[in-house]
Amino acid sequence: MTVLVTGGRGAVARAVVDGLLAEGVPVRVASREPARVDAPAGVEVVGADLGRPESTRGVFDGVGAVFLYASPEGVDGVLAAAAAARVERIVLLSSLSAEQEGAANEIARRHTVVEAAIAASGLAWTFVRPGAFATNALAWAPTIRAGEVVREGYPQSHSAPIHERDIAAVSVLALLQPGHEGASYPLTGPESLTRRDQLDLIGQAAGRPVRLAEISPDQARAEMLARFGGPGSAGIVDALLGYQRDQVGVPAQVTDTVQAVTGRPARTFATWAADHAGDFTAD
Repeated sequence: MTVLVTGGRGAVARAVVDGLLAEGVPVRVASREPARVDAPAGVEVVGADLGRPESTRGVFDGVGAVFLYASPEGVDGVLAAAAAARVERIVLLSSLSAEQEGAANEIARRHTVVEAAIAASGLAWTFVRPGAFATNALAWAPTIRAGEVVREGYPQSHSAPIHERDIAAVSVLALLQPGHEGASYPLTGPESLTRRDQLDLIGQAAGRPVRLAEISPDQARAEMLARFGGPGSAGIVDALLGYQRDQVGVPAQVTDTVQAVTGRPARTFATWAADHAGDFTAD
């Protein structure tokens, strides 16, 4: 059985690919920019824009399971193509925000729209719902490598960042093993940390302290918009800052789902920082 992994350039997708290869499973990676995918030897890479279902012709042929990134654009066409190709199951990289009843922000909306479409498709599904990604901390990497001050609007905001390898471990089991159909898995790291805590742990891994300056929420929004840019980014930025604001001084939810599904504890943020120490040190 071939497994299709979408969003091929993402850190989680690469970790899923590595996990599938470790199990000896054939992998096909789909990306809008296939030439930029750094795939291991033996992995088939194909070009496809899931927002344009017509570009997916043939992508699902021979595929038994799909690891899918949540994108409302074109989702109905993607699911129709998967069903026509007799795909057996979909594992969706969703978001913990989908569990917040009545949440109206853009992040929650995008994920709940895709979840609803998959649930109505007739395909077997599993929703993997991570909270804060540890890899979000890579946004600080250029500043830290340059030895500059990290500017944060809510440095005392809590989250429980999860390592991409833990998201992948749960996803690989759901792709390959029975018993996960219809499950929604809320995933977090094992501890609640402030953004200041995360920077301290990155500094320890990188071998030098990280300087931090608190800025106003308006300044933080302007800087995030400049960094992310692109259509629709304002809604995403406002949602992210809203989460940060609401978690100032409030410990984040911590789940034991990684342990329950995989049989081992979730990796700590300190482990993630050590794994990525090279991203934060000067060339």
